[in-house]
Amino acid sequence: MIKKGILWLHKWLGLFSGLVVLIVSLTGCVYVFHDDLKVLFYPEKYYVAEQSPSNEVVKALPLSTLTAIAQKALPNNEEITRIDLYPAKNRTWVFRAVKTNEDALTYAAYFTYNKRVFVDPYTGKVQAVENSKTEFFQLVLQLHMNLLLGKKLGHTIVSVSTILFLILTVTGLVLWWPKKWKAKTLKKGIAFDFKVKWKRLNYDLHNILGFYSLLFALLLGFTGLLFSYPSLKELYSNSFNKLDRNESVKTISFDTVTQQDVTSLDNALVYTLAKHPSADMMSVRLRKDEALHDIQVRLQKDRTGSYVWYYFNKEDGQISKIKNSNQAQTGDWLAGMNYDLHVGNFGGIFTKILYFLASLICASLPVTGFIIWWNKRKKSKKTRVKVAKLL
Repeated sequence: MIKKGILWLHKWLGLFSGLVVLIVSLTGCVYVFHDDLKVLFYPEKYYVAEQSPSNEVVKALPLSTLTAIAQKALPNNEEITRIDLYPAKNRTWVFRAVKTNEDALTYAAYFTYNKRVFVDPYTGKVQAVENSKTEFFQLVLQLHMNLLLGKKLGHTIVSVSTILFLILTVTGLVLWWPKKWKAKTLKKGIAFDFKVKWKRLNYDLHNILGFYSLLFALLLGFTGLLFSYPSLKELYSNSFNKLDRNESVKTISFDTVTQQDVTSLDNALVYTLAKHPSADMMSVRLRKDEALHDIQVRLQKDRTGSYVWYYFNKEDGQISKIKNSNQAQTGDWLAGMNYDLHVGNFGGIFTKILYFLASLICASLPVTGFIIWWNKRKKSKKTRVKVAKLL
């Protein structure tokens, strides 16, 4: 009786959320490789011309100079708010101008503007200006996050559907669980028999693939919810932080940052680049109303959870504080790893492929589940018709 009720719940939650799960999973498949595909499809945006061989060390122009150049490439009403820069000598720096309308109900209205200016940091040449609002991978991301319906409505639908998907995953495991753990019964739950009729094969695709993707589905769903609900992420982080032993507060002294360029942010970046010449990427957010500059350093390729985050005082240009992933408490470290855990970056190409396959399986489950429901519905309808004729 209990299992029958769980089957009923599984069926209707699947029908209610299936289309959203299908869309989110398919876009997730694409987005797993978005960083790799972008540099492959748009090399003119992401790479600079090879520097002429010389013993002279090529240095980037001051950030304030490059920001002014990038700003001139945009209309007057579009303001640069973030810079993604690469210490590698063959990469452009990306100046991002984004303004959103959080109350918009459509994608077209959600972004007032969303531009990226790609600049050669050594010559100041603007290599490309991208309207990211219509760029393919940005559309994939927004379809994944909010179904192109804007954050207010679309994000809510995706978040609720993700919760339902997690419930479906758990109820699916209950339905898969054999009544008796016999070799023959277990084999039916983990191995395909391609000799059976297509309806049975479809059932097995739903049942067996759902079992094999269980852990990935739970991880994808849970990490997705942490993006949707900051309060849940904070609770999650704080809970794990409590597992760490309390340590005595240590007095930390920071390096002195030389002040020789035009602005304190220029000096901060010169210091950070010298400190981390082999880092993968750095991000600078231009916050006018705050007392600190912040520069986030991503130490390893595609690993947002491996970082050092510097905060510089705007007035004197000196370091105020540093956050380091290696010294973070357990909860803060897990929270910092959330993006990597969600997209599969943490293990390189191997985990990316695993996440791609897992997302593809998750996309197939609503389809095979719908076919199971439709076939049973047709069978039930035929039975009712026969009974009616007999009466």
